[in-house]
Amino acid sequence: MTDTDTRGRSGRDPQKQDRKEGITLGRIAGIPVILAYSWFIIAAFTVIVYGPVLQANNPQLGIGAYFVAFAYAVLLLLSVLVHELAHALTAKIYGWPSEKIVLNLWGGHTQFESFTASPGRSVLVALAGPAANFVLAAGGWLVLTAGDLTGVAGILANIFVWANLLIGIFNVLPGLPLDGGRIVESAVWKLTGSQEKGTIAAGWGGRIIVIALVGWFVVLPLLSGGRPDTSLMLIALLVCSFLWMGATASIKQAQLRGRLPLVEAGALAEPAVGLPESAKVADVLALPRDAGTGAVPAVVLFRPDGRPAAVVDAGALAAVPAGAAASTPVTAVSYALGAGAYVPEWSKGQELIQYLAQLDGLEYAVVDRDGTVTGLLRQSAVLAALTGKGAGAGKRMFGQNR
Repeated sequence: MTDTDTRGRSGRDPQKQDRKEGITLGRIAGIPVILAYSWFIIAAFTVIVYGPVLQANNPQLGIGAYFVAFAYAVLLLLSVLVHELAHALTAKIYGWPSEKIVLNLWGGHTQFESFTASPGRSVLVALAGPAANFVLAAGGWLVLTAGDLTGVAGILANIFVWANLLIGIFNVLPGLPLDGGRIVESAVWKLTGSQEKGTIAAGWGGRIIVIALVGWFVVLPLLSGGRPDTSLMLIALLVCSFLWMGATASIKQAQLRGRLPLVEAGALAEPAVGLPESAKVADVLALPRDAGTGAVPAVVLFRPDGRPAAVVDAGALAAVPAGAAASTPVTAVSYALGAGAYVPEWSKGQELIQYLAQLDGLEYAVVDRDGTVTGLLRQSAVLAALTGKGAGAGKRMFGQNR
């Protein structure tokens, strides 16, 4: 029910991720469908809030009103599934691979693998979801008018029509994370040539929608002397909090994408030299020192096969007595790099970020085309180029610890 999710793969086991996220319902057109555990929260909320209303309006249902309320939650789930399938199948036409569909507390989202979008195609993929809900609403209305349904069938048919109509209308509102936000994003993208500017504009559109909803459902009733319906106000606040978080996340992601060209391994790395693991501390101390600080340069140790393996610890190096420098192996004053923690100096942008996210550790050797060590890239430097923040946030971004 929300906008499409375009995150790429992280290199982690997708099956383990899916099990952690929820229950795998199966595959449709080859796309895994996951029922998140959080969906049961909204299902319980629907039964608790809507069950008593149904029972009061239809006394003949008795306790069965709560089962009808649960059926309502299931109908909503199916409507959202159709909505997300419309996104995924439309994207498939343009060769955009869908990683999975997740149905959750907030409705759902379609997660795509990496792809190259365009303004026009992005709009078509986004609007396919609301269009599917309008089709379902029209189909339900035809069944209602042709079948003269009564009782539980009539109740559920009416709910189905109105639910899909509201889902469709709500999702075309012009702000992220709603599908209509993609219209704003694509329009600004087309005018400026910058997807990032489009995403930021659509994110602010989402924030404006939140302010309008809070004003309509909470502030206006209070100003008019009335008392807002508690359940309606709670739903409005929950939805608005979700929309605000989604809009804010979209803005931040666009800002990060805009700074990706600044992230290049060779430009961000500090100068470093490579020494074999067989070297002694004296070999490090004999290296040319920085003219300004007089400090020994960063030193990366490499294995016999030439692959970077460790970094010399400056503190441990300084603690070695002068008389022991010639006999102390440099490996005694170093710490290991993570497996595969070296990158070409020309690596940059999204490709570099995605690769670093799969590595352990906070430092990475930088090598030239001959495999020679030229620098030491620190995670904090990458983060600073993206956001201007420190290394602590870098750990949260990459999800690692050394």
